[in-house]
This record gives sequence, C-alpha cells and structure tokens, in this order.
Amino acid sequence: MYKFLINIVSIILVSFYFFPIEFLAFPGVNTKMVLAFWGLLIFGKELAQKRNAGMDKDFFVLSLWALGISLISLVTMTVNNTPDSSFLTYFVSMWVWMGGAYAVIKWLNVTYGYVNVRLICNCLIAVCVMQCLVAWGKVLYPPLQDVVDQLIGGEAFMGNTKGARLSGIGASLDVAGLRFSAVIVMIGYILSKTQKMKQMQLLGYLFSFLVITVIGNMMSRTTTLGVGIALAYWIYSSCFKEKNRKLWFWLGGILCVLLPLFMYLYSTNDSFYQNIRFGFEGFFSLWETGKWQTSSNDILLNHMIVFPDNWMTWLIGDGYAANPADKTLSVYDPYYTGPIYHGYYKGTDIGYLRFIFYFGLIGTITFIIFMWKTAGTCISRFKEYKMLFLMILLINYIGWFKVSTDIFLVFALFLVLRREDEKHSRNILEYDPNY
Repeated sequence: MYKFLINIVSIILVSFYFFPIEFLAFPGVNTKMVLAFWGLLIFGKELAQKRNAGMDKDFFVLSLWALGISLISLVTMTVNNTPDSSFLTYFVSMWVWMGGAYAVIKWLNVTYGYVNVRLICNCLIAVCVMQCLVAWGKVLYPPLQDVVDQLIGGEAFMGNTKGARLSGIGASLDVAGLRFSAVIVMIGYILSKTQKMKQMQLLGYLFSFLVITVIGNMMSRTTTLGVGIALAYWIYSSCFKEKNRKLWFWLGGILCVLLPLFMYLYSTNDSFYQNIRFGFEGFFSLWETGKWQTSSNDILLNHMIVFPDNWMTWLIGDGYAANPADKTLSVYDPYYTGPIYHGYYKGTDIGYLRFIFYFGLIGTITFIIFMWKTAGTCISRFKEYKMLFLMILLINYIGWFKVSTDIFLVFALFLVLRREDEKHSRNILEYDPNY
C-alpha cells in the first residue's frame, strides 16, 4: 500500500510540473511556480553548502542562449515601440522550468532512492495516461467536470474547449498534444527494445501507447505527430536494428481485440462517435472522401500563411505576437489595421511565422539553435539515448509549423539529471522492484 501511495503522489507531483494548474483558492499562482520556488531554494541551499547541485557549464551556455532570446525580444520591442513582451521573459521562463524540474528530480531521488532516464520516462507516461483517463472519465461522469471547475482556474488552458473536445486537468489543445507526442516517442523508443522486455512490461507500454494515441487525439490532434514518429522509428528499428516481431505480434493482437469494440462504441455511443471523429478527422476524411482534410489544417492553409512584406520585419520582426487589434489585450493598438483572427498578430498561429513577425529571422534562428543546444546537451550526457532526444527535438521543430509552443520542459527533466545518476541502470528496460 505504501509503494502504491508513493507512486500516486509522484504521478500527481510530476503532473503538476508537466501540466501546471492554478487552484482557485490561490489565484495567480500555478503549480509550476510553486515547484520552481522549492526547486531553486533547494538548489541554492546545495550551492551554499558547496555540494554538487547538478548544474555545470552546460546550463551556463543554455542560459546565455535563452538570455539572447530575451535580449532580441527587448531590441524588437524598443525598435518597433511595442508593449508586447511575449518572449522578453524567456530567460526567466527557462529557469522557472529548470527549478520545477529540479524539485521533481529531487523528489524522485528521495522517494525511490535513485533517478534515471527510465524512471523519468515511466513517470511521464503514467502522467499522460492518467490525464487521458481523467479526460474520458469526465465524459462518462459529467459531475467530475463540475468538481474540477470548482477547484481549478484556467482549466484546459483556454475556456473554449468544453463541449468541443476532451480535456484533462490542465491538459488540452496543442500544448497537451505536443507533450503527449514527446511521451509517445518515449514509449516508441522503449518498445523498440522488445527483445529485452518482459511480457508484462510490453503489455503495459502498449496499453499506454494506445490510450494516449486514442484519447490524446480526442484532446489534441497534434498527438498524431508523436504517433507517426514512433511508428516510423518502429519500422526503422525493425528493418535495420532489432527484429521486433514480438512488438508487431502483440500490437496486431491487441488491435484485433480493440477494433471491434471501437466499432461497437462508434455505432452506439454518441460521445464516443463525436470524439473519435474529432480526434481522427483526417483519417475519416481520407476514408470517406479520398482526401486528407481537417478543419484546423484548413484554417492554417487558407487563413494563416502570411509572410512579412518588408526586409525589416524579416530581420527583426514587428514586435507583436499577440493581436494588437484585441481591446482586451495589453498590446492593443487603436491604429492597427491588419487581419483579426482570435488573438494572433497578422491572423497567424503558425509557430515559425509568429516568431518571424515578433523578432524576425534573428530571433527565430536563435530560438532554433537554443532548442538544438538543449537537445545536444541531453545527448552529450546520455549518449545511449541519442535517438530518443533527437525524436523529441523533431517533434518540437515540426510542431512549430502549427503552434509556437516549445517543449523545453521535457528536456529540463533530463538536464537536471546528472551523468552519474544513470549508473543505476545500464539499460532503459532494466527491471527495478521499486517501480
């Protein structure tokens, strides 16, 4: 019972980091900020005691790149005389995530007696499965949504998701989709090692993969990105590395069982019908019309592909990320005459274009390099997981074709993990009775 309770507490704590929420009783303070406070406090205490706090020159270099993003933001705000500080505090945001990650890693280390790459992956997988089950639970039992609304403010990141798509607790929209994608490629990487895996482990990871794939897409169709990369890696590893016959056998067997169930629910359950058609709209469109088509992609392609019309914008941007035509925003400009679409400047929510319009190619390239350096630091620390970190980085870069959200928080958990911590396990699948 004790181990069970410890696991539950750990999952909740990691969820507070991975999907931050704000309790109504404490407005203006979310769980990420609380974790960051404790993490940086512990870090400062360990530095004061002249201990190895797990920080080295790698963090100094990454901090300089993050500071560069903030300084470029300051320059574009000054030159363009705009009040939009969307990326001005990125340096601070980076260290808030690092502080939160530090608190999580310290908790796991104290709780389990160790922490390594495998344990972090398992915790993130458990968190995402929990979020998906909660999201579906709110459909099956609507009063659960009322309980969430009474406790949590700003739930699902935006209030317009209710009735339109599933949402967890602090998990919805493309923000959740990119994080689900990162976790799915973790599962994909682990499952590529099926020859070394116990059968119960295999089934557990496959169950997690399918839950996040199905319900995660009902919450955010960006989840498909991670699924596609994971499947591509399975095919690659099957052809060129390990022969994963066991993986394909069990995956095929599980799908043979689940597909009839899904077809039954699709025909008899209205909620399942609506949510599955939303989550896999592109596949249904391809099946029914012969063309891949989704409402969100139509909006992106037809309304959001907008490019700068002058070299100054290309170089340093216009200093706007949010729409200055929105009177409810602090960046409101009564003289702005550009397109209006939600809260986006120039009517585009495409990540790369939002970066360019905000701080030009200089800021965009700096941001790209920062994420590359972040992934590179993780690879240099844990060389055996190179493909895992490259796939997560790929998700970030591809995701920017749709939204401007980055997934630095995923890397942060591994950045505060020391090289020597991995000595507890030479293999990501090594059995551990404590977890």
